[in-house]
Amino acid sequence: MIVSPLPLATTAAACVLFARGFRRLRRRRPEYAGPGRAVLFGLAVAAGLVAVSAPVDELADESLAAHMAQHLLLADVVPLLALLAVRGPLLLFVVPGFLLRAVAGTRLADVLGAVTRPLPAFGIWLGALALWHVPAVYGAALSRPPLHVVEHASFVLAGTLAWMQVVDPAHRRALGTIGRLVFLLGMFTAGQMLTMTLVLVQRPLYEEYAHVTQPLFGMSALADQDAAGLVMMAEQMLLLGAAAAVLLRRHLIESDKAAALEPAPTHPFAG
Repeated sequence: MIVSPLPLATTAAACVLFARGFRRLRRRRPEYAGPGRAVLFGLAVAAGLVAVSAPVDELADESLAAHMAQHLLLADVVPLLALLAVRGPLLLFVVPGFLLRAVAGTRLADVLGAVTRPLPAFGIWLGALALWHVPAVYGAALSRPPLHVVEHASFVLAGTLAWMQVVDPAHRRALGTIGRLVFLLGMFTAGQMLTMTLVLVQRPLYEEYAHVTQPLFGMSALADQDAAGLVMMAEQMLLLGAAAAVLLRRHLIESDKAAALEPAPTHPFAG
């Protein structure tokens, strides 16, 4: 697996920060830094490296379906696994203290506070999804490596902001369980709009794949476009559906606990 230097360096830095924070917290409160957290973070790193590795990255130049899978790994799988890994007290141990102190009380802190709220986060996620799939912008990113790096970085950032609302790693409680379910529904609806566009339009939207000499699995450009839509549909049903199921189960458990704590109603004619 061949990975370009920039994502490799970024991944290495993230691994160092996680390992440092994980080790410090495990010494103090091991129940908040169990082996499962390290496994989740390792899976996030593996998914990210697979997404930007030479085989997948090269296939993305030849196939819209492969490119879609790459985007979904960067925008959904990597952020979700990473946030699940660092949620709770571990998050404060992973982020360097000097960085928190430097940002506290500055305009940057205000900006970060604003973009991590549910509506701005959803807007940024939706904007990234829409912008980079405009055919002209998509083609520009495909033909210009620096812009392609910006595209990938924006997917990771937008995905992180969106999944923060669902996972709530810092326990901000900006959204309740129902709010998170609505947020997931918004992500699913927006994703399916793109999916339906790819599947229902009866012409190739991205000219870059119309002249590929060795198409993936011998598919035509139109079949490849349909496959890209189906890849996104399947990924959203699996990932967003699983997240919704977990949240719904949590909501039912919370409702049962609340009902159990309520005093039983007394009969109006009793006693």
